[in-house]
Amino acid sequence: MKKVDSKGKKSASSKNSKRSLETNQSVDDSRQTTVQVVDSLKSTRPEDEVVTYNEIDFELREVTAKGNQVLIGPQRLTRFERARITGARSLQLSLGAPSLIRIPNDVRDSISLAIAELDLKALPISIRRVLPNGIYQDIPIDWMK
Repeated sequence: MKKVDSKGKKSASSKNSKRSLETNQSVDDSRQTTVQVVDSLKSTRPEDEVVTYNEIDFELREVTAKGNQVLIGPQRLTRFERARITGARSLQLSLGAPSLIRIPNDVRDSISLAIAELDLKALPISIRRVLPNGIYQDIPIDWMK
């Protein structure tokens, strides 16, 4: 059904109604596709051949160290921890955060400054290392070698 005004042109309401019909049809198509995908994920094997495992529930428990002892993981920062800390601190510095050390003359960018702060252990940051069984330790940067 086309709506035509007195000049013989289609009105805006007919264009919008066509668009809404097309949109509704595409939504129905996507729902059918989703249902088909979910059905295809089901196993075709008999029930007695499918092995399922119960999820293990655990709570996070903190390990407390005596003194400055790192109990979980290596005694040093891993390269991934180092990269994460450097990147986060560099972003803070580039957004205007104050430096925690006196800025050396050879530092020209925020990444170099973040690395210098990390090397001098000036950052008040702790690393949380978590084991798969839920045991974790919060390790301040000062403890790392």
